[in-house]
Amino acid sequence: MMHIMKIFITAHPHAKKSSLEQLDKTHFIIAVKEPPSDNKANIAIAKALAMHFHIPLSGIRLLSGQTSRKKIFTISSTGERPGPPG
Repeated sequence: MMHIMKIFITAHPHAKKSSLEQLDKTHFIIAVKEPPSDNKANIAIAKALAMHFHIPLSGIRLLSGQTSRKKIFTISSTGERPGPPG
């Protein structure tokens, strides 16, 4: 059975050092060294989430906030990429 969870991120791209701070079960502050250009920061954030939740990168999907510091990712517990919302 696949479980999907929404994760709310406050992103800090182009940081001096990478970090992940969990505020509660679904809210995180993630700093990454990568710049926001060319989707590099989003990819780095997805990788940080995959490592934190011990799931493959394929189980992480950016739902909203492509160009915003406030982002929503979905996490699939089975590692299967979740389908489109709705």
